[in-house]
Amino acid sequence: MEGKEEDVRLGANKYSERQPLGTSAQSKVYKETAPAPLFEVCELQSWSFWRAGIAEYMATFLFLYITILTVMGVSKSNSKCSTVGIQGIAWAFGGMIFALVYCTTGISGGHINPAVTFGSFLARKMSLSRAIFYMVMQCLGAICGAGVVKGFQPSLYLTKGGGANVVNHGYTKGDGLGAEIIGTFVLVYTVFSANDAKRKARDCHVPILAPLPIGFAVFLVHLATIPITGTGINPARSLGAAIIYNKDHAWDDHWIFWVGPFIGAALAALYHQVIIRAIPFKTRN
Repeated sequence: MEGKEEDVRLGANKYSERQPLGTSAQSKVYKETAPAPLFEVCELQSWSFWRAGIAEYMATFLFLYITILTVMGVSKSNSKCSTVGIQGIAWAFGGMIFALVYCTTGISGGHINPAVTFGSFLARKMSLSRAIFYMVMQCLGAICGAGVVKGFQPSLYLTKGGGANVVNHGYTKGDGLGAEIIGTFVLVYTVFSANDAKRKARDCHVPILAPLPIGFAVFLVHLATIPITGTGINPARSLGAAIIYNKDHAWDDHWIFWVGPFIGAALAALYHQVIIRAIPFKTRN
């Protein structure tokens, strides 16, 4: 009997009691990360810096290739019932973001969007040099991705709009700008929340599932705003399609797809850092 009691005692000490996720790890030590410097010249000499930019280029290239091809597939059909329809387009955008964020988040952070990069810069999560480099590579990747789609089906691309973002008939420029601001806010706020370092320290499942809510946010925003603007919320995506399509009406409202996402990203960064995390009010050691 004494031996059995000893075994039980040793077993109880050896294996800690299991608790629900989100509670057992709350005692983990968490330290607020220091803000990134505005300029960091030394990172230009690091291979990881250039590798991250290449990853952003490739991810945005694949993103435009798959999504614009999906848009073209829906556009060429006279009956939307014979295609994936608007829901399929939304799934293509959301699904690709989910997959690409999962693939690139460990290399570049998985931005694939200048608005996300801009929000991260405002939150001091990256330097200005890295932010500019990311945006340039994202835009180049988007242009190349849309260009490959046009190369596959040039006549269809030009006659069916090329996936370019415009404010649709029945909506004003103000409607389009508002849709882009709110849609980008939803996306960037989700990105900040899914990658919150404090949540990662507390809940071990967050790093694995982070791309999932980001992809769902993109999917849901597309369902809501495709009828209004075709859904931009990504200046690189809008720029790549506009440059390759290159028709006057694609440029008339193009400013909306830069101004709207950048305002939405700035508001999301402000809300998360100041209201949710209260970073400015915390004392740093």
